Amino acid sequence: MKREEIKVSVLRVGGTNCDAETKRAFEELGVQAEILHANELVRRGNLLEYHVLVFPGGFSYGDYVRAGAIWAKWIMAKLGEELKAFVNENRFTLGICNGFQVLVEAGFLPGFDGVSPYPEAVLATNFPPGYNCRWIHLKHENRGKCAFTWKIPHGKVLRLPVAHSEGRFMFAKEKEKEFLKRLCDNDQLVFRYCDRNGEYAEGRFPTNPNGSFYDIAGICNPEGNIFGLMPHPERAFYWWQQPDWTRQKQMLQYGDGKLIFESIIEYLVEKF
Repeated sequence: MKREEIKVSVLRVGGTNCDAETKRAFEELGVQAEILHANELVRRGNLLEYHVLVFPGGFSYGDYVRAGAIWAKWIMAKLGEELKAFVNENRFTLGICNGFQVLVEAGFLPGFDGVSPYPEAVLATNFPPGYNCRWIHLKHENRGKCAFTWKIPHGKVLRLPVAHSEGRFMFAKEKEKEFLKRLCDNDQLVFRYCDRNGEYAEGRFPTNPNGSFYDIAGICNPEGNIFGLMPHPERAFYWWQQPDWTRQKQMLQYGDGKLIFESIIEYLVEKF
């Protein structure tokens, strides 16, 4: 597939944000990207025309009930069968922050046995509680299955920002060991919170900014074509988005967020 043929849809609804930054990141890399209200996607009925679907960050519908819960129920009611077909045709879905919460609430992640009729995990209220907006470090744990990170070396440490109140990834207590083993055995674990040297946070705040179980910051489904993460790669795409850019004597043109967008595009170019 040629780069210029790739089509990306960045969805939006009331309360979402960073859709414009996400669109610009994809366009910077030479693909077609469109911001589309979810209602318009339903009206058009053309989901399968896109190669990548993005659920961006924000606070969809005010995050009432639970973060991402209302949009997840809405999207499954309006587009559930189309989304399942989209996934089954090996097309690609990215959930950033609130988008990650939506994919978990809708049963697409972790998706151990396909799309689950109920959430298999939760992104709960931060511990310590409160809105947390800071730059953090992530260690890449995936061994190549996730299409959104397959070009990132295993063990590489990335620096990205987080901005959320409900990002604490958790499994039901009685299933923690079983589900963690399945994540690791299936190569579904993608990112863990760490310090700048790659040492795991082990739950310590603020290295782990929300108290996530096993320092989990991002996971994919068993097929590797659905990926969700709490940090915002679109907010770390350019060098000037980084908090210390004025103090750096020499800085690359792009930030670490580019690696995620670049990976999925090169995956499509090379494998399709």
